[in-house]
Amino acid sequence: MPPVTKSLLLACVAIYCLNLFLPLTQWFALWPLGSGEFMPWQVLSYAFLHGDTLHLFFNMLGLWMFGAELEQLWGRRRYGQYLLASVLVAAAAQLLITAATGSSAPTVGASGALFGLLLAFGMLFPHRTVMPLFPPIPMKARTFVLVFGALELVLGLAGHRGIAHFAHLGGMLGGWLMILHWRRSGPRRWR
Repeated sequence: MPPVTKSLLLACVAIYCLNLFLPLTQWFALWPLGSGEFMPWQVLSYAFLHGDTLHLFFNMLGLWMFGAELEQLWGRRRYGQYLLASVLVAAAAQLLITAATGSSAPTVGASGALFGLLLAFGMLFPHRTVMPLFPPIPMKARTFVLVFGALELVLGLAGHRGIAHFAHLGGMLGGWLMILHWRRSGPRRWR
């Protein structure tokens, strides 16, 4: 397993275990701007916290499935830049949504980064077959990305609560913006 992916997996699991004993959510979750709990570091720290074991498991599974290959392809530096862009734009999207809806709930999880990785995987390997756990139907990576992106948009617009759908879409947007930047910098930077 490549070093950044491995380090992120270990860090998320360790922080999840630590959070069982210490109230990390209070300081490190992404709190809405108007909540009185928001701190600047939370736009990054929220991605290392997870709400429950299933949340952690599926995010780490996705990080391993999609992130490991992208890190091997791009290298540590570019992979880190891409993840950072996805996490930060996911945080910005979530802060805008919570401000618009008046929500006071905090956001946790690496899902924004994961959706960014999913987008890149679908763009780089569009014809590779992916077998999602839900639904267990084999599909091309490009189709997988489109289905999950559309599902997040529909659920977000429908007001489905408890999941940061627009943070997921923000992660995809952050990844797309980074890819756009690399493409404009020359074909070698993208591939």
